[in-house]
Amino acid sequence: MGEGGGVAGSCGNNFSEDMAMELGDEPHVLAMDDNLIDRKLVEKLLKNSSCKVTTTENASRALDYLGLGNETLKGTVSKVNLIITDYCMPGITGYELLKKIKESSLLKEVPVVIISSENILTRIISAWRKVLRCSC
Repeated sequence: MGEGGGVAGSCGNNFSEDMAMELGDEPHVLAMDDNLIDRKLVEKLLKNSSCKVTTTENASRALDYLGLGNETLKGTVSKVNLIITDYCMPGITGYELLKKIKESSLLKEVPVVIISSENILTRIISAWRKVLRCSC
């Protein structure tokens, strides 16, 4: 997000109207970014596009929300149609989050978009390589 180059990748199936219809009329998007301004910007854009939006400031809270974290009940999974995550966050990175989601039998079909405001070419290439090697 923000200025500069960046990584915008996706791993998983394409977002479909069928997925949105399973959960109601509006698609539900989980968006996370450690930068408050970027998080609010994504939230506003998605809400303007008639999406239900849930935001978190880090991947750990997102995993809890999804039912994959330490502070959630086993077997409880929040329904989302799309996950948008910053690539570089403190603690669990967007790439590590992607791997955890794709390991979940209940969430592996949910599309994940990884974004970044990274503007150093070598870091962008490194991030892309990781995402492309993802075994999802």
